[in-house]
Amino acid sequence: MTSDDVRRVFDTMETQPPHMERDAYSLDEFVDELIAPGTVRLVKVHKHRVRYMVGSCMAEFTDVVADGRDARTIAVESEVAGDVVSAVNDLGLNGYVNTNYPEGLRRALDEQSDRVAVVDVGTNSVKFHLGEREGNGRWRTVIDRAEVTRLGEGLAHNGVISTDAMIRTSNAIAAMVDEAKDNGAMAVVVVGTAGMRIAKNSNVVIETIRERTGLILEVIPGEEEVRLAYVAVQAGLGLGSGLTVVFDTGGGSSQFTFGEDSRVDERFSVDVGAARYTEQFRLDEAVSNEVLSATFDAISSDLESIDNRSRPDALVGMGGAITNMIAVSLSMAIYDPAVIQGSVLTRAEVDQQIELYRSIDAAGRRSVVGLQPKRADVILAGACIVRTVMEKLSRESLVVSDHGLRHGLLIDRFDAAGS
Repeated sequence: MTSDDVRRVFDTMETQPPHMERDAYSLDEFVDELIAPGTVRLVKVHKHRVRYMVGSCMAEFTDVVADGRDARTIAVESEVAGDVVSAVNDLGLNGYVNTNYPEGLRRALDEQSDRVAVVDVGTNSVKFHLGEREGNGRWRTVIDRAEVTRLGEGLAHNGVISTDAMIRTSNAIAAMVDEAKDNGAMAVVVVGTAGMRIAKNSNVVIETIRERTGLILEVIPGEEEVRLAYVAVQAGLGLGSGLTVVFDTGGGSSQFTFGEDSRVDERFSVDVGAARYTEQFRLDEAVSNEVLSATFDAISSDLESIDNRSRPDALVGMGGAITNMIAVSLSMAIYDPAVIQGSVLTRAEVDQQIELYRSIDAAGRRSVVGLQPKRADVILAGACIVRTVMEKLSRESLVVSDHGLRHGLLIDRFDAAGS
């Protein structure tokens, strides 16, 4: 390299070039004479590149060995930005953060732990989970929180997601994506569940989120939602011997998995969610016993798929209604997922809370210690669903899982060994 070439190298590294005594340098001379310890990090790199065409784009896959550490890079190139987005999606890389090569090389050399985020867009709330893979392959929770945005507000009546609900939800998602990136996430996955499956204008919501975040929301089928919830329970609680039923009830649907030990025998999703019954029976208000009875009748009819089942040895419940009810039973002013995970919710406690919520409106419920204020309008419907499930399956109690779809997706998609 000429001395001018050397200056350009140091300029590129944004480092002051040293004094040079030669007009030209061999590689060994460059390393021995100009790379001062502590100023520039010397790394021996070997690359093996393979190029493919993905649609109209050129994609280059590179296996990198840097100081004995393995890494892989994927570069997608085209003059048309939309073609690059399509190719990235086709490669299954939607949500991965675009990282430049030097930064990626530094992360590999420093053996920084991988961080991945999942945003679960439900009918009533948006849940955000950021996990970090530890040395043993298990995932450690960095951030886990939820925000009630009521995406499904009015959905049961008109079949579409309103503009206000769309704005509230996209704002929450954008803030979560930014938070994930600020905390070093290498990938952010955004998924939608029942509300997005039902809405006639879900494509508009997807495009709104893409414009705000650059990410494409994936609408996952009900059976896949069920499977991922079961993955979360297996990793977070473990499953004992005997018949186990896992159910996850949300704002727009409820998912059920029947299995024994680690074997899954049956799984399905039903359109039984707190948002619909809240709107149908005005359960955000104080209601009479007659209205409550009509609510139970409707829920029981919609849950006929779990009629005449064998009594399970264990019933595991998850979802905002269940975690809020156990928090209320513990008078938990500040939510602690570690305490919630594995707690037991009894049918007697559910009955007691149903009577409390029936007798006061949403404004009064917001003063209940342990209940998220934004969940006050749908908690009565959620409690009624939980009560009906316990009765149909002849269980006096259930085990609560704070881990749900977001944890299961993290484990399943990013190949972790635990949660």
